[in-house]
Amino acid sequence: MRPSGRANDELRDISIETGVNAHAEGSCLIKVGRTQVICTATLEEKAPPFLKGSGLGWVTAEYGMLPRATNTRMRREAKTSQGGRTQEIQRLIGRSLRAGVDRVALGERQIVVDCDVIQADGGTRCASITGGWVALRLAVNKLMKAGLVTADPLEVPVSAVSCGIYAGQPVLDLDYPEDSEAGVDGNFILCGEKLVEVQMSAEGSTFTRAQMGELLDLAEKGCGDLMKAQLAAVENA
Repeated sequence: MRPSGRANDELRDISIETGVNAHAEGSCLIKVGRTQVICTATLEEKAPPFLKGSGLGWVTAEYGMLPRATNTRMRREAKTSQGGRTQEIQRLIGRSLRAGVDRVALGERQIVVDCDVIQADGGTRCASITGGWVALRLAVNKLMKAGLVTADPLEVPVSAVSCGIYAGQPVLDLDYPEDSEAGVDGNFILCGEKLVEVQMSAEGSTFTRAQMGELLDLAEKGCGDLMKAQLAAVENA
């Protein structure tokens, strides 16, 4: 039995509220259970220097957690003193979102997606990717409405979910009590039906190829449900 009482293949409650920031070109508040992340997308009409003259666009991300996003207060991170975990997560978010972008269609400009965790209960990087895509989609919609891009740079949603082996059972969408005790922990990022990245590690026990397949099946189911929530949020924005 999972601590939350959920079935092994059941996501936490998901909600995505768009338009939560009056200034950003795209924004949302995503809630995955008790995990809450504000995602904003900022359009910049120039690409990074390393892409100057290439005709290619760029999508990058920044990630952070508020000091009381967790059970105990953390020190606020300055950009010049970010921890290794923060840097690894924001790089993951950036490359995950770029996997779903036609950079030629985007044109020589940059979109920066900021993901700020206001409450953490497991799966913050996955929620950031899922919500980050919604903010990115809304920003691209503004570009298209203004006629600044002629072809849609985003074809299908990018979403992410955690899966793991808890109490000997493969489970979908770990919350913190499960994540902290899971024997195997993994994060799965999908672009439509295609894999972008899989991060898996044995936290307390090894796992078989068959078990990895079970976790992948759970991830595909979970991301399918998340994509429906993403598309519904954008449609209602």
